[in-house]
Amino acid sequence: MVSAPRISIVIPAYNEGEALGPVLDQIQALPLDAEIIVVNDGSGDQTAAIVRARSGVRLVEHAYNIGNGAAVKSGIRAARGTVLILMDGDGQHQPADIARIAAGLERYDMVVGARSRDSETAAHRDLANGLYNLIASYLVGRRVPDLTSGFRGIKTSIAKRFVYLLPNGFSYPTTMTLALFRAGYTVLYEPIVAPARRGQSKIRLVRDGFGFLLTLMRIGTLFVPIRIFLPVASLFFLVGLAYGAFLLIVRHRFTNMPPLLMIAGLLLFMMGLISEQIALLRMSQASYFEHDFDDSDSQ
Repeated sequence: MVSAPRISIVIPAYNEGEALGPVLDQIQALPLDAEIIVVNDGSGDQTAAIVRARSGVRLVEHAYNIGNGAAVKSGIRAARGTVLILMDGDGQHQPADIARIAAGLERYDMVVGARSRDSETAAHRDLANGLYNLIASYLVGRRVPDLTSGFRGIKTSIAKRFVYLLPNGFSYPTTMTLALFRAGYTVLYEPIVAPARRGQSKIRLVRDGFGFLLTLMRIGTLFVPIRIFLPVASLFFLVGLAYGAFLLIVRHRFTNMPPLLMIAGLLLFMMGLISEQIALLRMSQASYFEHDFDDSDSQ
């Protein structure tokens, strides 16, 4: 029986035939106790043939294109190693950084390759990522230098615990980051330099950017709802209060709009409190069953 490797390197691939071969060759040249899993997400080019031509690389295939996140989920489910390295096959993630990220997992639960300013990334994407980082930092209460980086290492047991939350699209790094922070796991950001990708990007700025924002709101509501409800509730209440003061002081009259706005703010705040309690109860139950499951496995 072949022993399981320490590291499982998962590479989602969709029409990455132009860059995938050199990436695989560089990984196989590294002195790592690792398995390489390439998930072919319904590619129409030579991606699958490139993987089959290399011994020691496992190929997982989707019958048709589902999405980057779906490919990552298939790779996580197929992984046998104790730690996972998730990376792209387009040349943006340098295999030489794998060892540094894997080493960080000896102390942290997840290590994210945070793209430095020396990275060859487009200016408009840097601006969008900066906005996502600010929102994520607010939601988790800690600084998030690179929310959308797909180059990360994570303990396999933790990844499989949260795999059901990951979306099928490109926003799986967002979901994984917020889920781990909220669940109390430790996260390290390791600086990396990302060169320009080979081939055309599959991400569309408007469509996928809006999807990232929706994911931030969805995961925020799932794990930290009070941080979503509180700003909106405060806005309604303060606008109602200011408008009421303006009507009384300047116009010397009063309408029903200010109290309606203030009541709406109070109702949203109460809904946020209820949602927060539900989120905490759900997480405490998940922790209980997780502990019970781990105990049964050890017997």
